[in-house]
Amino acid sequence: MKKRRTGVVSVVLVNFRGADDTIECVRGLQQLNWPSDLLEIVVVENGSGDDSMEKLGALGDAITLIDSGANLGFTGGCNLGVAESTGEFVAFLNNDAKPHPDWIAEAIATFATGLDIGAVASKVLDWDGVNVDYLDAAVTWYGMGYKPHAGEEDRGSWDVEKDVLFGTGAAMFIRAALFEELGGFDDDYFMFYDDVDLGWRLNLLGHRFRFQPKSLAYHKHHASMNKFGNFREEYLLERNALYTLYKNLDDESLEHVFPGALLLAVRRAVARGKLDSTALDLRNPGGDDEPTMPVSKSTMAGIFAIDRLVELLPEMSAAREKVQGTRVRSDRELRRLFGKVDEPAYPIESYLEGYEKIVRNLDVLSVSARRRILVITGDPVGGRMAGPAIRAWHIAKELSGEHDVRLVSMNRVEAVDAPFELGTISHHRPSSVVEHEKWADIIIVQGNALVLFPALEKSQKIIVADIYDPMHLEQLEQGRGQTISLWNKQIGDATTSLNYQLEVGDFFLCASDRQRHFWLGQLAGLGRVNAYTYSRDSELDSLIAIAPFGIASEEPEQTRHAIRGAVPGIGLDDKVIVWGGGIYNWFDPQTLIRAVGELALEHTDVKLFFMGVKHPNPDVPEMEAVGEAKRLAEELGLLGTHVFFNDNWVPFEDRQNYLLDADLGVSTHFQHVETTFSFRTRILDYLWAGLPIVTTEGDSFGDLVAERSLGAAVPERDQKALVSAMERFLYDDEAVATARANVAVVREDFRWSRALAPLIAFCQNPAHAADKIVLRKGEKAKGKGKGKKKNSDRVPSTGVRRDFERAMYYLREGGPGAVMTRYRARQTRRRDSAG
Repeated sequence: MKKRRTGVVSVVLVNFRGADDTIECVRGLQQLNWPSDLLEIVVVENGSGDDSMEKLGALGDAITLIDSGANLGFTGGCNLGVAESTGEFVAFLNNDAKPHPDWIAEAIATFATGLDIGAVASKVLDWDGVNVDYLDAAVTWYGMGYKPHAGEEDRGSWDVEKDVLFGTGAAMFIRAALFEELGGFDDDYFMFYDDVDLGWRLNLLGHRFRFQPKSLAYHKHHASMNKFGNFREEYLLERNALYTLYKNLDDESLEHVFPGALLLAVRRAVARGKLDSTALDLRNPGGDDEPTMPVSKSTMAGIFAIDRLVELLPEMSAAREKVQGTRVRSDRELRRLFGKVDEPAYPIESYLEGYEKIVRNLDVLSVSARRRILVITGDPVGGRMAGPAIRAWHIAKELSGEHDVRLVSMNRVEAVDAPFELGTISHHRPSSVVEHEKWADIIIVQGNALVLFPALEKSQKIIVADIYDPMHLEQLEQGRGQTISLWNKQIGDATTSLNYQLEVGDFFLCASDRQRHFWLGQLAGLGRVNAYTYSRDSELDSLIAIAPFGIASEEPEQTRHAIRGAVPGIGLDDKVIVWGGGIYNWFDPQTLIRAVGELALEHTDVKLFFMGVKHPNPDVPEMEAVGEAKRLAEELGLLGTHVFFNDNWVPFEDRQNYLLDADLGVSTHFQHVETTFSFRTRILDYLWAGLPIVTTEGDSFGDLVAERSLGAAVPERDQKALVSAMERFLYDDEAVATARANVAVVREDFRWSRALAPLIAFCQNPAHAADKIVLRKGEKAKGKGKGKKKNSDRVPSTGVRRDFERAMYYLREGGPGAVMTRYRARQTRRRDSAG
């Protein structure tokens, strides 16, 4: 690959019997708002056979003039021009076009918004700037590319930057290295649909073709073909449409539509010539003495096009093998870029009748445009689910309306009814994820999946990392009971895992604005806040978005009493305070239990119910806080009288029966960095059930409760304030009514459909992060970042190797006893999981 000049744009003009147009175009390029030292104008004189070389030679050093020696067509002329160019970027501009002063500047600025942007399509209007020539791209199911809205008056309403399948060869830009990698325009095309083919192949390689309406040009349109008969253009259009389908469709799509495309080409040829296809039927006698019949060249254009495909099948098959062997995007992923594929194009009655017969009987329009989305959670999926699995479930559910979704657990999956596929994978069998990774177009991950599965680590699919749970901050509290070295290792392992997600992800989800600022800091430290991500979006919303935990769209309906009259010691008329979720070391149930004891001195009907103690994920051990809370309740004489523990976990589909038996939802925690950036998902269940809320201040939900008067946010460990708040929102009818009314308003903002709106929008138009390099199959990273040590460089540890490394670590830190303790704990968790 030749060395090119950084920042230089090489504009290639192909001249064929239009030297005056070409000279006018060159003069326009010299007037652009673009540095002259970064502009190279390459003119290819394409075998005009007139005085074009003499006229163009008069431009002197202003251009690089190349004599092709013969008419190589648009494709050959452009390829020759690129071969002689030296710029980092190549621009193609028809010689009968004129550029807007900002034509180059706006296009090059667009490249800066993403390393995966391989080409930029300019907006093209007619010469007078009134009617549309190009501002969108589409291709019919039978292979003919077209330009939606072409010929319509430009209203400015289509000036939206977006990804397209192809740009028009009349005005477009491409990275020169990528053009060379693609092999340039396919010379077999000569002209027409060569730009469709180039853009299609570019997209298949994982690059994006970006339409930039601010990069504007004006075009006289098809000046070159005015010199020839229409039948020659028809021949090229028919032939090249078939070429394009045959090369670029995958096996399934080609098998599905190609027979219909061939039939339609024949019907189109017959219809253009106004022939009667029953003329040679034995039932229509006459003309047997005449061995020939008049057939128009327009008819033969279609027949010859098919025959030419037959003649070039070996070459086309070799080209197809290369395209299919290097593609990284599926036809499903590109389907939205195809636009309206059901477009007959030719207003000939007999042709349209045949079109309808082919479409209806061969079912050529049934190719699915639904993307395949893989959602991975580390928690069990089924009747009893904790926060991560609940969130993954609703992500899958919300996306399943538009896409094919598969939710897989790294733990276990119970047989439950779901509007999407369910499956399991295991880090003990890393290969278990391979089939899922191959199936998916987009992969949404939680937890340690990227670290544990090499297939995900190497994947070129679009990765969405759900980092709503800052695991490394949790470890600051969760590991307190360990030795300092083990505690620090747990924090370090969580940090390494998260850093790796932040390095490889394309899009990130967090739970709150406060979290977003935290994660932006960590992303910046890892180099992900850079010129590319910032150029695409100065707010970085395309990199990280707020998608909090949500609540169901359906209102909760109580089918039975789960607490009142069901739990011994709690009556139907008691005042019930509910603690949703588990008890973890960063929570403060002890102050709450003491406050309930104090409140019970005056209100004997107050009852505190902890909904879950045993986590449904067998890999999550019971924490010290659980035992401490139970012991305190027993010491204070409250256990079984005013304080109650559910020693299991409430089934997901049954939780409303517990919540609707309550009068008040509570959450108390200690004030520390984990609290500052946490998002207490249990409080969302309180919102769903319409409960007033009493919580500790200092986290995002504490701020929300206080700001929106949903209950009370009290200082940490302030027993007096906690007693006062609970008493008010249990026994003050006016305060309760006000809080419930405010909860009813606020909870609408947390419906899953609203909470996940940024993810839903991303999956409709997914893209690799602006600073992600797209690799071909089997290609290793090179260039940017080559030789640079990653912040999270590590040796992947999965399966037996991972177990061995863990065992050796515990042996060093705690001796054989520590190893046996960990082994027994794992066996217990596996036994519980199997049960």
